[in-house]
Amino acid sequence: MRVSLIDIDSKIPNLALKKIEKYHVDKGDTVDWNNELMATLSDKVYVSCVFDWNKRLAQEWEGKAEIGGSGYSLTTILPPEIDRIKPRINLGFTTRGCIRKCYFCIVPKKEGMVHAVGDIYDIWDGKSKELVIMDNNILALPEHFKLIASQLRKEKLKVDFNQGLDHRLLTEDLAHELLTLKHIHEIRFAFDDLSYKPSVLKALGILKKGGMRDWGSRWYIYIGEKDTFESVYERMKLLQEHKQAVYVMRDRKVYSDPRWIALSSWGNTMGAFKMDLNEILKSSDRMKPYRKYFSQPIREGKSSNKVVRLQLDYKQSVSVKSLRSLK
Repeated sequence: MRVSLIDIDSKIPNLALKKIEKYHVDKGDTVDWNNELMATLSDKVYVSCVFDWNKRLAQEWEGKAEIGGSGYSLTTILPPEIDRIKPRINLGFTTRGCIRKCYFCIVPKKEGMVHAVGDIYDIWDGKSKELVIMDNNILALPEHFKLIASQLRKEKLKVDFNQGLDHRLLTEDLAHELLTLKHIHEIRFAFDDLSYKPSVLKALGILKKGGMRDWGSRWYIYIGEKDTFESVYERMKLLQEHKQAVYVMRDRKVYSDPRWIALSSWGNTMGAFKMDLNEILKSSDRMKPYRKYFSQPIREGKSSNKVVRLQLDYKQSVSVKSLRSLK
């Protein structure tokens, strides 16, 4: 039997398709990847679409393939005999679901409340020195997280919790577990809304007390339709002042906004993010196309609450409170 697997848009190995591959290979079937010509000659075709903006590409396979993935359907699931397979490709989940209900996230709707589904031995091949854990909110199950941490230490593995950890759930105990692990990259968290500022400051205090080094964590900065320059810039500035890195993530609905492109270019380049934004705007050739959207330098006001005003070419003023002056 010949089987074709079509991965529409995954940025990393597609776990569902990897499970399907192993299922068919173990049965002695021939499996082809991302070969549309061979798909026309195959006995069975599977298609996965992760992002909903690519749904039309998946729909082209309707009637010709088994189609799934969160970008196509939140209810389509793998058959139990395939879903239970463990590909062990050093990337995967030990928990599914989440306790949060962030307006931009499909995880609770797709996977429900957080629950354990395995441990590192279900995803580790026993040879690699690195492991990528994709759990959406592993800290919501603190005892499970401690188990995973103990297994990682036992096997002397470097780890990347690549979906980010929930800073609101950090305790000194969990921070100790986290900081005694070896990490592939900076430890990842998320600062998705300015209202989280008190909990972010609390988490940074816990982490620094536990021995986290400068620039030792990287925080996802989500930008959506509800955000203003104030809500984004103050989040970034707070983390810069505490010597921690950011990764700006622009929602597709605002992806092309030149202000957000400029902030992404600044924030997502570590060397640049350690510098003054005005200096970057003025001196970097890469930022030259965006200078016109910042008609005046960011400057500190004279009021007692240190309001910083940025004049934009959209003929509006955006007030940013409690920020250090940018020269």
